[in-house]
Amino acid sequence: MCHFAPHGQEGRLARFVGVIMPELPEVETIVRELKPHLKGRSIVAAHVDWPRTIAQPAEAIPGFRAGVRGRKIVDLARRGKFISLSLDDGQRLLVHLRMSGRLLLAPLGNPEHIRATFDLSRNGERLYFIDQRKFGRVWLARDVQPILGDLGPEPLSADFTPITLSARLASRRGMLKPLLLNQRFVAGLGNIYVDEALFAAGLHPKRTVDTLSEKEILRLHKAIQSVLREAIAHHGTTFDGIFVRPQGQEGRQQEGLKVYQQTGLPCVRCSTPIERIVVGGRGTHFCPSCQVSP
Repeated sequence: MCHFAPHGQEGRLARFVGVIMPELPEVETIVRELKPHLKGRSIVAAHVDWPRTIAQPAEAIPGFRAGVRGRKIVDLARRGKFISLSLDDGQRLLVHLRMSGRLLLAPLGNPEHIRATFDLSRNGERLYFIDQRKFGRVWLARDVQPILGDLGPEPLSADFTPITLSARLASRRGMLKPLLLNQRFVAGLGNIYVDEALFAAGLHPKRTVDTLSEKEILRLHKAIQSVLREAIAHHGTTFDGIFVRPQGQEGRQQEGLKVYQQTGLPCVRCSTPIERIVVGGRGTHFCPSCQVSP
């Protein structure tokens, strides 16, 4: 159960700092909210303000603009942290937001940090790709296997069962957190929700994979899915305005996070202060009482 703090409350919400890479719940929120607005509409024209945003086609900007012009959007989906727009000629427009990317659906205007713009049929609306740090990328491809083929299973799919997770863990070594961040192991997880899932499962982020019991794997599987579903239900996590939904609203999951960015605050279970360490080069938050060190 997620217990939300009142808006404006000091304490947990006041301690959120830095930027995040949108993860599975944020990308899923974008896809769900854009789909009813984009499906069935055509791309009248595309404009590219930052050429390096376009990762494919090889002929870069002219080929990209020509490839999407006049194409109808027939579906939207998510794969890992990728947004996929299926076009009526069999091509797919893939978007990876990376650290600060946003998709904004709005009338004709001039938002800051525009990297690419798609003029849409009907209503005079545009889909803006906004990216302050310029790390995000867009692909136009008929064969997406070279881009998406190495991704691991979707953690919310019917195929991702406790048995599946156990089998994948059996062939691995090393610490839990870096493995769960590996997009080839499981797709879509990032720093926020790995920390939250490990807390929910009562597992230390430095715990080595080969020491997990079947009962602990079952707890981990349940925790991953419950944490992700809760975050999707609350439209993702917004820190400092970095993740914003397609029509400008923020997510609300930051109000219910238990350990991520909660350093020094009391654990919601046992009141022990939350600690921050570095694991695999990533800032990591955990409760030293609920997640006992290996």
